[in-house]
Parts: sequence; structure tokens; C-alpha cells
Amino acid sequence: MAGAIWAVTQLEQGEPKGVSYETIAAGQKLAAALGKPLESVVLGAGARTAAAKVAARKVERVRVVDDPKLDPYTPDPYTAALRLAVEAETPDYVLFPHTYQVRDWVPRLAAALDAGFVSDVIDVRADGGEPVFVRQPFQGKLNADCVFAGAGPRLVSFQAGAFLADDAQKGESPAEIVDQAIDLSGVEVRTQVLDTFQEVENKVDLSRADVIVAVGRGIGKQENLGLVEELAAALGGQLAASRPVCDNEWLPMDRQIGSSGQTVAPRLYLAVGISGAIQHLVGMKNSGTIVAINKDANAPIFSVADYGIVGDLFEVVPALTAKVKETRGV
Repeated sequence: MAGAIWAVTQLEQGEPKGVSYETIAAGQKLAAALGKPLESVVLGAGARTAAAKVAARKVERVRVVDDPKLDPYTPDPYTAALRLAVEAETPDYVLFPHTYQVRDWVPRLAAALDAGFVSDVIDVRADGGEPVFVRQPFQGKLNADCVFAGAGPRLVSFQAGAFLADDAQKGESPAEIVDQAIDLSGVEVRTQVLDTFQEVENKVDLSRADVIVAVGRGIGKQENLGLVEELAAALGGQLAASRPVCDNEWLPMDRQIGSSGQTVAPRLYLAVGISGAIQHLVGMKNSGTIVAINKDANAPIFSVADYGIVGDLFEVVPALTAKVKETRGV
């Protein structure tokens, strides 16, 4: 639909990736501010099954872009497929989750469409009827307001955790699902996928955790980690860390939160012995509820915390763990 807003869904093993629902939540906010219809776009071979799940959200329709060349992912067919769809339907805005995959192919799409692309956005607001996209350059040290000049399409990617997947409203009835006609027969696939792998065996995807207990250098030494592990287990959460803990190899790198680690937005985030350097804050500040435990009352972590406990973690954490176990009966 001409003038619409598109929210692109990224698939993972045939299922919508969690951050795609965050993109829909961002799209719903933008659509409400501009008075434009929101549509979802699902790309991938056999994408109709995933499209049925996306159709449960409050969108005008779900466009399915399905072609065998879209599996496995390679940048050439993805770029061509969405370029053809955008040129046919002329949406005003195309929104994406800011994933490694999006970083690979969407700049190519922007170049192919001669379109502007604002990446890694954390918020959007309307100013005089025009959207203003907020991003944080210099590792989150500044908030920069970005606006588009010229006609669409305009491409935007949203940082993981900037919006909550649960905030993506559900529709009163399933949205219409339509097949978007594209022809990729003339598209050369120049990349051959030989194998897929994880950087760390059994890597933990902290972006999906509802509860995270993160530990910093205040824990002192590796032998003390059991204290925080027990609290994470009592809460039914995942154990994470700031960069110094992972740099010291006390925990694997896949547990690191921050600008050089994972970006998360759990319902509950406990920061234990973490001072709150900006590199860490950019990775967790959009969490639902943040609880910080630190003996330094002036620690930067308290600037983003909903609840702060100033005290010795070696006294506070065991007491908190005991209370959690008592309350939960574990």
C-alpha cells in the first residue's frame, strides 16, 4: 500500500525472531503518530507459517515474500526481493530490527533504492507531524535526533530492547495475509553458505531472558560467582556479566552485556557489583525493572536503576537470595 509503514520480520529457523515483534511495537507507535497504516513483511522460503503468527498482531496486513532463493539467507536475494516489493507498493517507511543480518543487507537495499537509512534507533517521536528518530552515537554518550530529507522510502532499524516485544499490540482478529509477487529468477546468488555455526557452543541468547542477574568486577574473584549464580537460579533467571568479568575469563563472552556484548531488555535486570560504565548501560538500560546493588552510592548504575541498594553485595545478595527462596518456596 502506497504511503504505508512496513515492519520487516526476520526469521530464525522458520520462526519470527523476538526482535521482530519489537519492530512491530515501534511501527505501531510510528503509525499512530503519523496516522498511517502499518503492514508487516515476512521474507523467507516457506514464510507463510511464520506470517500466521505475525498476523495476530495489530497490523493492516501481512505481506509474504516467499522464494526458494531466500533460504538460506544471503544478501543478494534478500536485497532484490525487498527492493522489488518496495518499488511495487511504495511504502513511506520500512522498519527493521537492528540485527547482524540487517546490518549486512539493508545498507545494500538503501543504496539500490537510493533511500536514506537511519540505523540503531532507540526511540521515535512526532514533531510537527514529522517523525524524529533518536539514536545514540559515541557508544551511547549522546542522543542524536535524526530526520529524513526528501521523499521516501525511508529505512530505519531499531536497537534490540528499544521497544518491548510484549508492547506489540494484538489485533481483534487476524490480519489479512497476502502473497507479494516477486520474480528472483534473474538474481545471481553470489554467496554460497557452506555451514552455519555458533561462536560459542551452547551459546546463551540473553535477549530472550525474562530475568537477568548480571555481575561486575565488585564480585572480586571468580570463586565468588557462586553467590550470584544462586540468586539467578532462585529467580529462575540467566547469569550475565559486565565486560571486566568476561575479559578475566570468569564467565564466557556470550554472557557479556554491553556495547561489545549483547543488548537485552528483560522484565527484571539485577546489576550486582556493576559500577555502570556507559558501555554497559547501553546494553541494558531499556530493561523493564532495574535493580542495582553497589557499595558506592555515586555509582553511575544508580542513574538508570528503578531500585537501588547501597551496601556490600556479600551481605545483600545472600539475604536477597534467602528471601526469594522463601517467597517462591524453592
